[in-house]
Amino acid sequence: MNNTAVKTTLIKNAHTVVAWDDDRQTHVYRHQTDVAFADGKVIHVGAGYTPAAGADVTVVDGAGMMVMPGLVDIHSHLVHEPINKGYTDETGSAGLYNSNLYEYMPTMLGEPEAAPAQLTLAAAELLMSGVTTVVDMSIIHDHWLDVLVQSGLRAYVAPMFRSARWYTRNGHVVEYEWDEKAGEEGMERALKLIDRAEAHECGRLRGMIVPAQIDTCTADLLRDSHAEARRRKIGWQTHAAQSLPEFHEITRRHGLTPVQWLHDLGVLDQDSIVGHGIFVDDHPNTHWSTATDLSILAETGASVAHCPTVFMRRGMALRDFGRYRRAGINMGIGTDTYPHNMIEEMRHVGYLARLMAESPRTVTTGQVFHAATAGGAKALGRTDIGRIAVGARADLVLVDMTHHLMQPARDPIRSLVYAAADRAVHTVYIDGQRVVHEGKVHSLDYRTAALQVNEAQQRALKRVPERDRVAGRTAEQMSPLSFDTL
Repeated sequence: MNNTAVKTTLIKNAHTVVAWDDDRQTHVYRHQTDVAFADGKVIHVGAGYTPAAGADVTVVDGAGMMVMPGLVDIHSHLVHEPINKGYTDETGSAGLYNSNLYEYMPTMLGEPEAAPAQLTLAAAELLMSGVTTVVDMSIIHDHWLDVLVQSGLRAYVAPMFRSARWYTRNGHVVEYEWDEKAGEEGMERALKLIDRAEAHECGRLRGMIVPAQIDTCTADLLRDSHAEARRRKIGWQTHAAQSLPEFHEITRRHGLTPVQWLHDLGVLDQDSIVGHGIFVDDHPNTHWSTATDLSILAETGASVAHCPTVFMRRGMALRDFGRYRRAGINMGIGTDTYPHNMIEEMRHVGYLARLMAESPRTVTTGQVFHAATAGGAKALGRTDIGRIAVGARADLVLVDMTHHLMQPARDPIRSLVYAAADRAVHTVYIDGQRVVHEGKVHSLDYRTAALQVNEAQQRALKRVPERDRVAGRTAEQMSPLSFDTL
């Protein structure tokens, strides 16, 4: 008989706990509250927890702390985005409705050897901003699983594959190089990596099937990948309605909007995620003849991954987050781009929604926080993350309410989102294991990784002219510095 006591961690007398109210299906504030967890699960939420006699208990002083559920990032590209910092902040093709996808993004690529450093840097950013679960949509690279496991993140490994590559030779026409076999082979490679991820002994890795973009995949690849996701009972996601050139391309090919075409293919359901979903039929910039896209998304149960920051850079916006919610669409949030800071992303969600709606009443901070936690969990088909409740995974974030940027602390979630952001994140637990303490990640050498990413960018900058199909421009011509260098 094994008499070894289960190790329990008790966060005692927390100033505030953002707890889950199952009856109301919402978060609530609870004050002077204990949270206890063991074996990776929450076992108690309430005042005055009394451990069993002889229990092995580690007590964490919750005074001056807010305990909130770990954030769920459902759309991110951890290995691709860090190298773009300082290069794509202000770029966009004037002839392609200011999209950055076709002319600028392909010119800044890190070599495969830089992939682990980029992933390390982005993963650390996520952890230090309170993210405990991430969907990482990347191209397959060496050490992907190794770095994710080392980070401690709960991660959905989502290798992207596609039937075509896009490019532009003049800055106003998008062309496609089709290779259907490459798409099929890419899916096979993705499935093999997903198998490895789901079999990993850490138990925190799962897979998601991701045909990369709606306009770069054949109808067969979209349908087949979705069928495989249903067979395996895992999630499925694609980029759709993310740019006006894509919207026009899909309507030209099929006479349907991107959302309508996905619906026609039968790939929208409660386990499907539409990455971005901005340019729907009734968006004022599409000038389309129908107004059914939002109802399609709501009726099929598909979720939308909303990532405002990267589009704000191009002067684009979903219109608007509150309107989508009121239509009955499940909304989740993703960081998508640098910085991989989920709290700042939440801030942008709220501000941009109110700007687009021209009303401060279109969405509340509580609704935004819901999307970043329980909404993201729902998109992943889970009820055991994104909430603090007995039986849920012990994915918890301790926020230092004594931090000067958290004061006044009348409404601590508002203080966190609109003022303090990641600077007040003190401790993060994932599956009951501490992965961030005193605001620092100790499992990843992100400082060295940052230097390595900087060096990789310097090498990539030299190759910009050969990657620019329009005019062979230099990096300085494509993305001028903020100031001239003398």
